[in-house]
Amino acid sequence: QTKQKSRTTHTWLAWAIYMVFTANLSEEQAPKHACPSCDATQLCICSSMGLDFIPPGLTAKITTLNLAHNRIKHIRSQDLQQAVNLRALLLQSNKISSIDEDSFHSLGKLELLDLSDNSLAHLSPVWFGQLFLLQHLHLQGNSYRDLGESSPFSSLRNLSSLHVGNPWFSTIRQRNFEGIELLDKLWIDGHNLSQYEPGSLKLIKKINHMIVNIRSTNVFSEIVRDLLHSVIWLEVREIELEIEKKSLVQNSTLPFRIQKLTFKDAWFTDQSISRIIVLLKNITSLRELEAIDCALEGKGAWNIEEIASSGQSSVETVSIINIMIQNFHLFFDLDGMESQINKLKRLSIVSSKVFMVACKLARSFSSLLYLDFHDNLLVNNRLDETLCEQSWPSLQTLNLSQNSLKSLKRTADSITRLPNLINLDISQNNFGEI
Repeated sequence: QTKQKSRTTHTWLAWAIYMVFTANLSEEQAPKHACPSCDATQLCICSSMGLDFIPPGLTAKITTLNLAHNRIKHIRSQDLQQAVNLRALLLQSNKISSIDEDSFHSLGKLELLDLSDNSLAHLSPVWFGQLFLLQHLHLQGNSYRDLGESSPFSSLRNLSSLHVGNPWFSTIRQRNFEGIELLDKLWIDGHNLSQYEPGSLKLIKKINHMIVNIRSTNVFSEIVRDLLHSVIWLEVREIELEIEKKSLVQNSTLPFRIQKLTFKDAWFTDQSISRIIVLLKNITSLRELEAIDCALEGKGAWNIEEIASSGQSSVETVSIINIMIQNFHLFFDLDGMESQINKLKRLSIVSSKVFMVACKLARSFSSLLYLDFHDNLLVNNRLDETLCEQSWPSLQTLNLSQNSLKSLKRTADSITRLPNLINLDISQNNFGEI
């Protein structure tokens, strides 16, 4: 009897262990499309779960669905049919190569759609046909070479930001942006954009900030001509600026709207800089120029005569941040540029190995109110020249932080030559005991 009880106990124990083992095994082998967070909340976070397709059972309760960084290849008609209250749908960084045409038709309340970094070889206008409230659309990083013959965005009347393009994106056609009138931000990844039909971006009446990654100077010039009347801030990235002969305002009529032009990760030569300075003077609305993380192959041997004879610039603010000049110690003192700088009000040259400004040039900054030289190579000997008598006569704010100044007394002696100074930053230098 005792043996029988022992055998029964062992049988039950073995069965219990088996059930636990098989339960664990079944969990490991459960389909990877299960997404537990979709059951109890409006926020359904299913990113980075190895999903092969959109999880079933999505309901009208969900307002945000995050399926980013999975392995989804295809979006079917029925996948999102019941998720009628979705505001944000994040599908970036999957392997999506096909979308049924009516997949998004029930998403009339959608405000954000991110399809970036997938494998879409074309864009269909039908996908977006019912997304009347969509504000943000991200389509960059796919494999399409153009936006089609017409506009994929013609029904998106509330669109605020749009990001398109990829390494293979090569063509923009005249009708591609039909239906869009106002944008807060437009970003075009056009690193290899080689064909731009003039007038393509003219259909958009106002763009607050446009970013374009582009190499071709010709395409850049065509885009600028189209955007003079609509864009407020144009940011151009990765361009290798060559000499442009034609005017940037050719066949354009006033008034212009563009106020700020930024070059980022761009490459210039002395010759191309001379020419762009002359051409930009024709854009009479331009108030701010910015160069960030750019490279200059040259030493300031600009065509001073051509620049001076082309008249006065309307630019009031210039910012140069982290510019790379290989032989910066050989850079010219820009003698002859005095007439081009006397209307400037704000100047920032940051992280660019500035070690001196010639006294004659410094005296010509007669209207400058704000000067930022932080993170450069200024030492006290050179500061005496840079802040010489009668230099920077209107200056109110000066930032000399993160330089190599060692003597507080000599620094103070130089700075007292600035009669209108109100704000001063000399932190993070090499002063000894004070």
